[in-house]
Amino acid sequence: MSPDVLSTPVVDTVKAPDRAHSRARAARRRKIVVGTSRVVLLVAVLSLWESLSRAKIIDPFNFSMPSKVWDQIYTWVTHGTAIGSLGEQIWYTLYEALLGWVFGVVAGVVFGILLGRITFLADVLGPYIKVLNSIPRIVLAPIFVIWFGLGPASKVASAVVLVFFPVFFNAFQGAREVDRNLVANARILGASDRRVTLQVVIPSATSWIFTSLHVSFGFALIGAIVGEYIGATKGVGLLIAQSQGTFNTAGVYAAMVILAVVALVAEGLLTFAERRIFRWKPSGSDS
Repeated sequence: MSPDVLSTPVVDTVKAPDRAHSRARAARRRKIVVGTSRVVLLVAVLSLWESLSRAKIIDPFNFSMPSKVWDQIYTWVTHGTAIGSLGEQIWYTLYEALLGWVFGVVAGVVFGILLGRITFLADVLGPYIKVLNSIPRIVLAPIFVIWFGLGPASKVASAVVLVFFPVFFNAFQGAREVDRNLVANARILGASDRRVTLQVVIPSATSWIFTSLHVSFGFALIGAIVGEYIGATKGVGLLIAQSQGTFNTAGVYAAMVILAVVALVAEGLLTFAERRIFRWKPSGSDS
């Protein structure tokens, strides 16, 4: 047997599973530490707030305190609100936000991909889109109430205009950032413009679009809440307006907590869907 063969180092394949196991254990340990730190931080902030309010260092009438906020949420859950059950108010706001979010996302993706693919349309419509984007869209909510009344239509419209632009710009940029070699290869293979758009451009822009979805749902909630605050017959925004009108600071904070929980649940669902769709993408560095 040749000495060169004997001197050739053998790759230790046994250590690879050990390294993978160590990385997984370290990742789990870090997740536990991060989660614990978040809980400790939240408890510390709430405890400090409660202590300062009870000691009258901060005005409990203006700033309330966590215990009163919890009591308000408990009262709404067990006895309902002045305008109906708490679940009905949450569902009404969520319905408006979801509807506005879906319409805004669809419109933003369609127009973003369209203008990203057709340079002539982008050149013609670009200045108008920039002008519309520069308008403070929250101020449109009173106009929508005048146009569409106190029903859900005005809140959906407010949510749509808030959602459209972040989704549009991400979809537009995603369509512009598609690898030109992929497009050229698809054309060489005989793909039409429609097939290139559907099978190359849109899949390549999906990660850009999903990035905007995380932010845009929060905008949809803001649109629905602002519309309800200005004028509505039910919804969490109306609860905030009523609590403010009666100087019920705990009620304002309680509604904000409820909205935060709804937003976190929506964020979790979007993250889960994104991970399922992009399972092929590495979640972190392997080094």
